[in-house]
Amino acid sequence: MNVGFQFGKQSGMWYVIEGYDGDSAAEGRRTARPAHLARLQALADAGRLLLAGPCPAIDAEDPGAAGFSGSLVVAEFASLEQARAWAEADPYMDAGVYDRVQVRPFRRVLP
Repeated sequence: MNVGFQFGKQSGMWYVIEGYDGDSAAEGRRTARPAHLARLQALADAGRLLLAGPCPAIDAEDPGAAGFSGSLVVAEFASLEQARAWAEADPYMDAGVYDRVQVRPFRRVLP
């Protein structure tokens, strides 16, 4: 079963990008969110975004004052190096939202 696809002239691979929020991430999230979402929308428009979203710090759809513990992105890139470069250039990194980012290859099986 081949659930991958090609973008451009290269065949890409899926990567999981996990951003881990720092202690003072809330203000940075508010200010950098439009630019952060624009980058994700560009991936979606190119057919390269599988999913993306924040991880609430508590077990609730809207965590309120508890905020978020980080974010998860699953997207297609031509290489691990490109995925890492994309993650490091995220506006949330510049705004100090993420303390660190981890990028790993991902093999999509279902759906």
